[in-house]
Amino acid sequence: MKRFLSSWRDLLRPGDVLVALAGLFVCAYALLSLWRGGAPDGAVVRAGGKVVARVDLGRERFIEVPGPLGVTLIEIRPGRARVASDPGPRQYCVRQGWLTQAGAVAICAPNEVSLSLTGGVAEYDSLNY
Repeated sequence: MKRFLSSWRDLLRPGDVLVALAGLFVCAYALLSLWRGGAPDGAVVRAGGKVVARVDLGRERFIEVPGPLGVTLIEIRPGRARVASDPGPRQYCVRQGWLTQAGAVAICAPNEVSLSLTGGVAEYDSLNY
């Protein structure tokens, strides 16, 4: 094993190290600049496929949304929103936590309720999500 490592290091040249560092720099830059959505400015709440509410994320409020299983409670805070409680059995939309980027979506499928953030540039569209 030691012989393999020493022969491998002998093949490296200073240019190889520079190319590897440049590749790491490009990856880090792409991650920081391309992997972020815009800041959200509003939220859209749907129940049964129909828009129930369009709200601004500027002030705090709670929205109760009726569905087939019961009431889903959505909490709005400045710049973010979440599903605070849902009568669904697995609680996936509640576990998703705070949505903070434009294009983020929380779907409570059993209760037919969804919450999506709008504004800015979406990080991804709902089909890819």
